[in-house]
Amino acid sequence: MKNLSMLEQEILKPTDALINDMSRIKGDIMLLGVAGKMGPSMARLARQAVDLAGTGQRIIGVSRFSDPASRAALEASGVETIAADLLNEAELSALPDAANVIYLAGHKFGTTGKEAFTWAMNTYLPGRVAEKYRNSNIVAFSSGNVLPFVPVTSGGVSEETAPEPIGEYAQSCLGRERIFEYFSQKNNTPMLIYRLNYAVDFRYGVMLELAKSVLSGKPIDLRTENVNVIWQGDANEIAIRSLLHCEAPAKMLNVTGPETLSTRWIAEQFGVIFKKEPNFINESAGTALLNNASTCHRLFGYPKVTVREIIELTATWMQEGGEALNKPTHFQERSGKF
Repeated sequence: MKNLSMLEQEILKPTDALINDMSRIKGDIMLLGVAGKMGPSMARLARQAVDLAGTGQRIIGVSRFSDPASRAALEASGVETIAADLLNEAELSALPDAANVIYLAGHKFGTTGKEAFTWAMNTYLPGRVAEKYRNSNIVAFSSGNVLPFVPVTSGGVSEETAPEPIGEYAQSCLGRERIFEYFSQKNNTPMLIYRLNYAVDFRYGVMLELAKSVLSGKPIDLRTENVNVIWQGDANEIAIRSLLHCEAPAKMLNVTGPETLSTRWIAEQFGVIFKKEPNFINESAGTALLNNASTCHRLFGYPKVTVREIIELTATWMQEGGEALNKPTHFQERSGKF
């Protein structure tokens, strides 16, 4: 486990580009919904970058913190924490001001059966946050699920493509975008809508799910045979650096890796490492949710962690007994039911 800890610390270090940009980000940074999949590592990354840049910003993480251990871990790394239910108007109003806000709050898993809560979290809450932080720069996380399925040979959809969300989760995500866009226009609040598709890490994501399927012999559904991914550390860095690219009206930005990947190919690479033959079922539908993130790459450069490195890191993490989050991406879902 010591080797795993060292591996994680090495791969998640801030780059020189992030440290340089941190010196240009003025004011404290608040992460709303910090206790989710990406928030803890993003907050720690921001804290490290501040320390290395010597700029002195406070990094503040806000969440309900139903798991006290996650709060303690953040505080141990120098991140200030505030326990608050963002849907509670009094608790939201009591939050301190911050010049920069990264909005990570949202609801996806278990949407079916909790549609009202999903809309409250994904569409109502953004309006309350946008009014509360009308004088801040806001990077608001969204999802590639708002976009249409496109041919796998298309190169993915750009920021100019009209959304076509399927199912209530994706519809509520588009609602989140529209609400933030409305308040950006109304209050002249600089914002960036961060359309992510999909982040992967040691503990969760498309790569881990495919690796686990190969190891267990679980059938891998090839109807959605192609996917975009980006290493979570790279996605975290882009989110923080995006605070320098907020605009009014809100700027839209697709965030993912440069490749259109084959899930068959990924599974086969894990098969070589694990010495197991992947079990495939069904045929490709020929379409997938695919982002064209060329604007992102022009602004921030290509992700530093490559696909082959992600595969090797994920396999090593599993073979060494690293922990995994029980938060499936449902990347193969085609009817919008989460």
